Amino acid sequence: MGAVNPEFVLRLESLLSRVYPKEHIGDLIKKILRLSDKWRHGAHRSSEWVDGTNVYLITYGDTISQPDQAPLATLNNFAQKHLKESISDIHILPMYPYSSDDGFSVIDYRRIDEHLGSWSDIQQLSSHFNMMFDCVINHISRSSAWLKGYINDEPEYRDYFIEAKPELDYSRVVRPRASPLLTPFIKADGDQLYLWTTFSEDQIDINFKNPKVLLESIDVLLQYAASGGQSIRLDAIGYIWKEMGTTCIHRPQAHNIIKLWRTILDEVIPGTRIITETNVPHHENISYFGEGDEAHMVYQFALPPLTLHAFLREDTRKLTQWAQGLNAEAHYPKTTYFNFLSSHDGIGLRPTETFLDDDERKYMAQETQRKEGRVSYKDNGDGTHSPYELNINYLSAITEANDSTELKTRKFLAAQALLLSFLGVPALYIHSLLGSENDLDGMHQSGISRRINRKKLKLDELEKELDTTGSLRSEVFNGLKKLIAIRRSRPAFSPQAGQRVFELGDKLFAIERFDPKTDNRISCISNISSQPQTFKLSIEGQDLIGGETFTGQMRLQPWQVVWIEHKQKEPERMSGMRRWRRKVMISLKRSKANRLLKGKWGKAKR
Repeated sequence: MGAVNPEFVLRLESLLSRVYPKEHIGDLIKKILRLSDKWRHGAHRSSEWVDGTNVYLITYGDTISQPDQAPLATLNNFAQKHLKESISDIHILPMYPYSSDDGFSVIDYRRIDEHLGSWSDIQQLSSHFNMMFDCVINHISRSSAWLKGYINDEPEYRDYFIEAKPELDYSRVVRPRASPLLTPFIKADGDQLYLWTTFSEDQIDINFKNPKVLLESIDVLLQYAASGGQSIRLDAIGYIWKEMGTTCIHRPQAHNIIKLWRTILDEVIPGTRIITETNVPHHENISYFGEGDEAHMVYQFALPPLTLHAFLREDTRKLTQWAQGLNAEAHYPKTTYFNFLSSHDGIGLRPTETFLDDDERKYMAQETQRKEGRVSYKDNGDGTHSPYELNINYLSAITEANDSTELKTRKFLAAQALLLSFLGVPALYIHSLLGSENDLDGMHQSGISRRINRKKLKLDELEKELDTTGSLRSEVFNGLKKLIAIRRSRPAFSPQAGQRVFELGDKLFAIERFDPKTDNRISCISNISSQPQTFKLSIEGQDLIGGETFTGQMRLQPWQVVWIEHKQKEPERMSGMRRWRRKVMISLKRSKANRLLKGKWGKAKR
């Protein structure tokens, strides 16, 4: 064992003691230090914190394919050819062997699904892009060695899962699904037992009360970081600690385990970013910032549904109300928001619970179904169900099927421009970047609602569409690349820059970004309506998107967005020292003038 950092050990002891009995702490620390030595060789291309150039791409490893090539290799080639100037980080959704849920029922955390490629393909990708891996650590597949060993009563896997009694009262447990919370299993000796299954009967919840499970999770996380995973997404992480008589979500032990993981990763492989995925009401979601010592980034789950609501209603008031409170939440220098509008999942409605009422959520669900999408429901614990998730492609959600290509592009780019302007780091789902629409065939053939937004693409067909001027894919793709290029070139869009959301009426969304170091300041105004809108601002500048000069007033066409870079006045370009000198000189000149006027200058000369 190498040299030990005493502060690291003390931090481990403090966090472990908040979760596990005292008698386990010493042994756990020793084993964590061994795991630290095992993976300490890992390092990232850069350990720098995110800045305005970071733009994430979210994709499955096999979204794009071509014959006779591993999908991960195809992704690498496509990304190098088309995305090198736009994307800095690539998030590959679960790429491990799995049994269901398109990868989220993991059979083996440590292997790459052979249908996707191998660890060498990941290494190739990580030599060109920063990588983000999924860690689906709340549950594991019933086909895993862990569950099979548990069922066979092998000592190594004893207490790896959570046994439960169906006769007990589980009504307080927060449910993200309408499926049964408990699933029956038959052990090798013929005894029946019930195991906790929060998400499905093929996703068996892991028992973090067992210290051995904690050590397994640390080993997996360190392997991911050492293998190129600079960012690690903690899937459904709020559910990892169960305690009867509670909601079994967001328990203090869950927060402390995440803080423990962060402490270990910061020490062993600096620069690793933990990103928490908790599809819950906004105030609960942001609790994973901790005191700046927990998640490096949290998924901005309120942004997708509130943006969609604004576009459907052509009314920005709810979006503006929510956005005005964001500055006070991510105020730590090493934490920020992970912003997205679309992902492999649907559009979650729970994050809107403190901003929209039931009628508005019902309206969004009806609009989704009208546009051929689906609605997933959750169990409320009292025998009722409520909308949990809208399953629809985001472009299809905010447009009409009979809209022209030009109108679809305008609407969709208006939404994406809003995403790119927000405080935090933007993440684009691959089907948003590529201008995809509802995959109704994929949904109907599979019977899986989420497949509506998970279409598999053939490389040659995709590139042909991207090269076809005027096609929806080409217009969206090139439009987004232009917006990203502007964003990456301006300090005001950095996650460390400030943000001010202000009101210009219920048809416009207005946000100002400003970088105090360079005085770069940009006002982003979006017309989220089908009618022209005029606004006034007491500034001068130039629209970075359209190139138009702004002199205080502008008329925006339907769904038009402007990013007005403020013209800097001469005093604003001066350094602090130059401003001070100028102020002193002005003061001296005024003093001299006053003395001359009063005749005192001449007297002084005599």
